[in-house]
Amino acid sequence: MLHKVRGIVLKTTNYSESSVIVQVLTDKFGMQSYLINGVKKPKAKIKLNMLQSLHLLDMVVYHKINTNIQRVSEARQTPVFKSIPYDIVKSSIVIFLNEVLYKSIRQQSADDSLFDYIYNSIAWFDECEEFNPNFHLSFLLKLTRFLGFSPNDQRRNDQVYFDLQEGEFVSRPPIHVNYLELDDALGFISLFNTPLEKIYELKFTNSQRRFLLDKILVFYTLHTASFGEVQSHKILESLLS
Repeated sequence: MLHKVRGIVLKTTNYSESSVIVQVLTDKFGMQSYLINGVKKPKAKIKLNMLQSLHLLDMVVYHKINTNIQRVSEARQTPVFKSIPYDIVKSSIVIFLNEVLYKSIRQQSADDSLFDYIYNSIAWFDECEEFNPNFHLSFLLKLTRFLGFSPNDQRRNDQVYFDLQEGEFVSRPPIHVNYLELDDALGFISLFNTPLEKIYELKFTNSQRRFLLDKILVFYTLHTASFGEVQSHKILESLLS
């Protein structure tokens, strides 16, 4: 049976000389794998450049329950990116976010709120005329709302540490190393709470952003099973330094 779905490309793997398997987060079916034939041929209906990191698609797909690999009838980019493929910094950020998303999203079932957040945030990022170096930090912290481990932003005056393991403010330093002192914790929480359209108001130095990014990745590692090490942020840090 054919279904119209929206999709977010997360991973493309070569399958044969001209075909690929694409892992796509869809609005209707959650994470799905699709076999797409002939994408590397000159006259391909679905071209390989449509299947890059976090590209947004309108698709017509065949969907069979209990089938690991589905098939695609039609696909087109909607919206077509205006800046991400042509801006080396934006494209590097998208590759980094793609890696984190792929490591974080496991569910096969649909999650409208999660899908809409990612879809709308990436579309907004592409539309932004001025690059904001806080975007990826804010995006990842806001994403935790939909992954089930968002930080508790409530604190008393005596709570001057943020425990990354427990995800909350505490009054004494934890016995482990995964915590933030107050200034860094307030920056961490401001990235979580500030709407994307206002993140330009948050002022951090490059070294503060690198530190916060490292701690955000620690936060993900602590709360996501089999998260592993993220590699692409090292390239990103060199571009943003």
